[in-house]
Amino acid sequence: MSFGDPNNPYGQQQQGGQPGYGYPQQSPQGVPQQGGYPAAPPINQQYGFPGAPVEMPGGVKAARVMLWVVAAFQIIGAIIAFAGMGAVEDAVNSSGSTADTETIANFGKGVLAFVAVLALIFAGLSVALALKMKTGGNATRVCAIVYGAFICLGGIFQLPLGIVTIALGVLIIVFVAKSDGAAWFQRPRA
Repeated sequence: MSFGDPNNPYGQQQQGGQPGYGYPQQSPQGVPQQGGYPAAPPINQQYGFPGAPVEMPGGVKAARVMLWVVAAFQIIGAIIAFAGMGAVEDAVNSSGSTADTETIANFGKGVLAFVAVLALIFAGLSVALALKMKTGGNATRVCAIVYGAFICLGGIFQLPLGIVTIALGVLIIVFVAKSDGAAWFQRPRA
């Protein structure tokens, strides 16, 4: 086989036009090159994102509002639980107290206090996530998804009124997990 042989398994040498395999190609007009090869597109374009979002997407804004609503629900639930502690105390006092009723009342007040404190903790988490949505990174997104799952789980224990809480939790997860939400939380920051 010779240089110009048409039966050459490596193909014929190109004459004057394009270089053969293994050589850097000419890049199209306006595409920067790195070491003779065209530069890779920015990370946002590689994964289908047109560029770093400048404004918070509507879904993320909606998830932020829902976090504020969930925080309000949690605070209202804590107030109701603390009021329930007073109602248990009044019921024990009006029924005549014995050692057994005192023990049961103390247990009931303890459970209500635990629920109230847990509701306040979740309200604080909801407020922190809502505040962090504007500047937070991917960790904020992951925390919002996990928090949405906990909201759904908590809504199961509150059925039938917990349907609203479950719906809010699912919507928070969906809006934050969408591609525009991912682009928002993974955007480059100065």
